[in-house]
Amino acid sequence: MLTRKELTGPWAGLPVAWKQDWSFDEAAYRADVERTCKAGVPGVYTAGTSGEFYAMEMDEWQAVSRATVEVCKACDTPVMLGITSTYTLGARRRAEFAVELGADAVQVALPFWLEVKDGEVVSFFEGVADACPGLAVTVYETLRAKKSLTVDQHRQVREAVPAYQAVKANHGTIGCTPDGCRQLSEFVNVWVSETSWSELGPSGAIGCASALVYMNPRLILDVFRLLQEKNWDALAERCAMLQRYHEGLAPFAGRGFEDTAFDHLQGTVAGFLKMHPRSRGPYISCTEEDVVQFRRWIEQNVPEMLEL
Repeated sequence: MLTRKELTGPWAGLPVAWKQDWSFDEAAYRADVERTCKAGVPGVYTAGTSGEFYAMEMDEWQAVSRATVEVCKACDTPVMLGITSTYTLGARRRAEFAVELGADAVQVALPFWLEVKDGEVVSFFEGVADACPGLAVTVYETLRAKKSLTVDQHRQVREAVPAYQAVKANHGTIGCTPDGCRQLSEFVNVWVSETSWSELGPSGAIGCASALVYMNPRLILDVFRLLQEKNWDALAERCAMLQRYHEGLAPFAGRGFEDTAFDHLQGTVAGFLKMHPRSRGPYISCTEEDVVQFRRWIEQNVPEMLEL
């Protein structure tokens, strides 16, 4: 089982490659996973929001998961599968398949259609973990699940599920505050956005499910090195640069882009990922014209982001 030692750094939260008819472009996806592994990322993760788990059927999720695990295993890169579902049995079935494939870890959010009540939280994570013995479990905490856990609830989950090793903390959750990050870091790893590493690194933040490492692996891995070295001044400069970069995404947010449109845009803008930037509807999809427009903005404002 992966431990907290291995669950650090910018794990590549890869988007999925789709053909023009919206079917899975397995050849393009496998090539991008291999390219990402060979760039030296600490791990690869799919079937989160970037991986559009919510926009595919079970057989498609299985095909994407199988391709991810096979390529990562061939490259000797740790691999984690998102197994989030709207109900416990759905997550358990995905967890069982992750074991069958030989994944190293799973990441799961609370079911997001009906709000999970306080008394159901621990039993949900216990039920999921029971279906994937030997795999590390990470929690994807997002307000899209209509619930933010307290530090005590995270601790209760950790006591009931020893495999719980890391939490992916998103905006509005306890791990994205300095005090909450510090408390959580006493018993699990806390993953936050790279742009927050300088703020939350001193409180223990040590990783992320990254949408930037597959844009420019060399740069983002170097930023992580500064976090490991606790070089706070240099890290603050790099994080400020990443914040400037994110300013260029504002026009796309105004057009209604959601996570996966942003992630396809970022993954392809520097040319590292070769997949088409499209993502599945009803959500707005990034186009090749968007990629060209964003590349021009980066060249003028933060050209170091394009220096592969």
